[in-house]
Amino acid sequence: MAEVHIIGNLDGGEGFSSPNLSCKWCFETGGAWRLLEGVKDGQTQVDHPIDEGRAHWAHPIDLHYAIKGIQGWPKVSLQVFSEDIYGRTQLVGYGFVHLPTSPGFHQIECPTWQLAGTAMDQVQSYFVGNGPQLINDDVIASGSDRYRLQTIASGTVYLSLYIVTRNFNKFGIES
Repeated sequence: MAEVHIIGNLDGGEGFSSPNLSCKWCFETGGAWRLLEGVKDGQTQVDHPIDEGRAHWAHPIDLHYAIKGIQGWPKVSLQVFSEDIYGRTQLVGYGFVHLPTSPGFHQIECPTWQLAGTAMDQVQSYFVGNGPQLINDDVIASGSDRYRLQTIASGTVYLSLYIVTRNFNKFGIES
C-alpha cells in the first residue's frame, strides 16, 4: 500500500485581535486514507508573547497514513483561541488549508476568519466576550455551507511541514 508521512510543526500565528493564543487543529482525510501512526487532532499550549506580536507554538505534527488513492488528500482545519487575564478563552479565528500534494518541505500560511454576526452580537462580544460561533465545526473545511456565512478576516496561522511519499509508483499513484 502507498504511504504518506506528514512531519513538521504548527509554528504559530499573528494578526489576531487578541494576544495569548492557542490553536486547536484537526487533519481530515477521505475514505481511502487510513491513519497508521500519529494523532490527527490536538491543541497547542497558550503562548503569552512579551511584545504581543507573533504567537509561537512550535507544536509537533507527525502522521503516517496508508492510502489507496489520492482522493481525499489531507486538509487541516484550525480554530484559534485567545485567553484573557482571567483565564477565559474566546474564539478568534477559523481556518483550513489543503496540504500540498508534492513531496518535500512546505511552509504553509493559513488565513483565518471569524463570523461577523449582527450589530448586537458585536456589542455583546465587546462587553462580555465570546462572539458568534459555529454550531457544527464540519463547516470549517467543507465548502458546501461555508459560502453562506458572513465573515471577517482574522489572523494567519503558519505551518512548516515535510510531506514524504512512499511506494506511489509501485501502486500506480501519481501525485
